[in-house]
Amino acid sequence: MKMQLHLRARQSGRAHTRSISRDRVIAALMLLPSLIAIAVFVYGFIAYTGYVSMSNYTSARIDLSFVGLDNYVRLFSERRFQENIRNLVVFTSFFLVICLVFGLLLALMVDSGVRGEAVFRSIYLFPMAVSFIVTGVAWRWLFTPGDLEPTGLNLLFDSIGLGFLKARWIADSSIWPNIEVEWLKVRLIVPLAIIPVVLAAVWQMSGFCMALYLAGLRSIPEELREAARVDGCSESQVLRYITLPLLRPVTLSAIIVLTHISLKTFDLILTMTGGGPGNKTEVPSLYMYELRFSQFNTAYAAAVATILLILVSLLTIPYLLYNRRAQSVEQ
Repeated sequence: MKMQLHLRARQSGRAHTRSISRDRVIAALMLLPSLIAIAVFVYGFIAYTGYVSMSNYTSARIDLSFVGLDNYVRLFSERRFQENIRNLVVFTSFFLVICLVFGLLLALMVDSGVRGEAVFRSIYLFPMAVSFIVTGVAWRWLFTPGDLEPTGLNLLFDSIGLGFLKARWIADSSIWPNIEVEWLKVRLIVPLAIIPVVLAAVWQMSGFCMALYLAGLRSIPEELREAARVDGCSESQVLRYITLPLLRPVTLSAIIVLTHISLKTFDLILTMTGGGPGNKTEVPSLYMYELRFSQFNTAYAAAVATILLILVSLLTIPYLLYNRRAQSVEQ
């Protein structure tokens, strides 16, 4: 009897093992087409773009002869690309800081139990439903100064008697504080024409930050804040020593997403300023588009694309490693 039970147990174990192996094979076969597609159309094209960026493909005639890093050296020595990098750094810095601060303030206000919370949430999230192209067209009208007669904000200021607030907005070619560095061909720091672009981007994405922070606030146990208040902490101290530290993972996630968006910004700037005036708002993605489709300089365009990929990778890979480490610690 014991022998028969032992044989049945062994047979059952073998059948279970065969079932698991069969399920794994079926799962692998189901995933195989997607893996092949990703390998070819993502990583294969990334590798091809990297090779093209080190080729002599600088005209309409295909020439994939290898030139090494010459295209990158020439690109970074160009005044125009240096302006692109400056504009990208300025845009990302202002966009990131204002979005985080404004999103946190909105989330704190909504979380405070304000009447009509659902209405406010909808209003703040509504801009996310609009594409950057629509945003760029609308805000371009607001910030177009009007050469013959005022338009947009300048028209509003004229109508209410605040004409002294009129400005050139997206047509302003000045840079403040206009610092000159000997080894650079561009002047630093802030092109004033990029500020309206930042405001338009903040209008669209601050609701996203609000949603992230609101979810983070709702996940904080109210007992922690009540205990701090019982111990004599003021509301500002509760915010500083309890709420904000517990919101660090949310802040990190928001920084990754917003920086990723800013590095790839294209449609907003294309429709709002077109990169002008005088390349004061042009960013690498816009320059890459012109290099490829206007100048047919495929190698330079591929080099710009590779640089953007490296920047995004430097941002996202450490974040993914941090998340994996945090999950392993929790387990």
